[in-house]
Amino acid sequence: MPRRKKQKKIFVIDTSVILYNHNAIYSFEENDVAIPITVLEELDNFKKGNDIKNFEAREFIRIMDRLSNNNTLTNWIPIDMPNGGFFKVIMNQNPDTDAVKIFGEDKADHRILNAALMMGEQHSEKKVILVTKDINLRLKAKSLNIPAEDFETGKIKDVESLYTGKSFVENVDKDIIDQLYSNGLCAPGDIGIKDPIPNHYFIIRNGKASALGFYNPILEKIERVEKIAAYRITPRNAEQVFALHAIMNPKIKLVTMQGVAGTGKTLLALAGSLEQKRNFKQIYLARPIVPLSNKDIGYLPGDIKSKLNPYMEPLWDNLKFIQNQFGEKDKEFRKIKDAVDSEKLVITPLAYIRGRSISNVCFIVDEAQNLTPHEVKTIITRAGENTKIIFTGDIYQIDTPYLDSQSNGLSYLIDKIKHHDIYAHIRLEKGERSELANLANEML
Repeated sequence: MPRRKKQKKIFVIDTSVILYNHNAIYSFEENDVAIPITVLEELDNFKKGNDIKNFEAREFIRIMDRLSNNNTLTNWIPIDMPNGGFFKVIMNQNPDTDAVKIFGEDKADHRILNAALMMGEQHSEKKVILVTKDINLRLKAKSLNIPAEDFETGKIKDVESLYTGKSFVENVDKDIIDQLYSNGLCAPGDIGIKDPIPNHYFIIRNGKASALGFYNPILEKIERVEKIAAYRITPRNAEQVFALHAIMNPKIKLVTMQGVAGTGKTLLALAGSLEQKRNFKQIYLARPIVPLSNKDIGYLPGDIKSKLNPYMEPLWDNLKFIQNQFGEKDKEFRKIKDAVDSEKLVITPLAYIRGRSISNVCFIVDEAQNLTPHEVKTIITRAGENTKIIFTGDIYQIDTPYLDSQSNGLSYLIDKIKHHDIYAHIRLEKGERSELANLANEML
């Protein structure tokens, strides 16, 4: 019996999808894509600026211009991909069911809903689906009987089983643990591990006897991990030992650390980088600017530096904490001050890094859960010779409206790049900031 041909669908995409991924138009296989004119109007407002959303808007506009060539955008135009569908722009029209009247306000979201309704009326033979990363818009669509979905490309299906970077190995022969302490190495099979993941960490135990190790992909052995301090910051648990080891291992060029507030992610990244600063020309510690309550930085008084300072303050706090491990007369105290003064150590918004060369740099990206997968890729692809990049963040603490634990850049990176020889990841689970902070994380 011949296979039944799949019915083509029409996906109506909104602005949030394009600002998340300018190549979104290529993600719908053989189906057609409709773009409301309201979306183009909104993109026009986003095209100027240096943020990633401005880049995404400009790139999508270029794609539209290239694909349309001499065609009229109100006609269906082929999408240039194998077995691809068609796309068109939907002009403002008045469907029988008018979202503007129903919701009592003429706004962009309601005009986008009207575009989806009109597509449904004009193409009753096809299923019309609104695709948006705006949860509230999806709910409004469903209230009008419009099928609505999140944009799934780049989204992790099961974030609960996301790679942790570590494993417990119980009941290992005590002789193997003794061998790890005497020789520093053992074979993966000695602890019952087959096909080990490069730079994966192990907590190896036999009763009270235990050792920490990682799979060294160069030696193809389990190598013991020693507890070491960096700039007098001493790891307080096994995960912190692993994190500091990954940060200070010159063979590992990309490190991710995921964990809730107070687990020491930023502090360890900064301390470990300072400990090996002689290996790099500069240390960059950057974070994306994501105002709380999504307020623009224009709400704050003063020049650009004073506006940005509140967002950078947590990074300066970590640096001050490290500096305060020493007396003012200690050379380490002065070295940190000199590094800041000479810009060997730079704390800056992430937007200010874009476009710069990041060769011979240790680059720490804090709050990476607020980045899109495309932003993370853009950062990594800028890495030159002798560059190490460290991403830190909490995938459950996201401050941007169109990202979640499954679609943010940090989750995407952890899921996609594991099993590579120059990459290591560790999930930090135990809060070490204070008893009070631990109480809040556990109980509130």
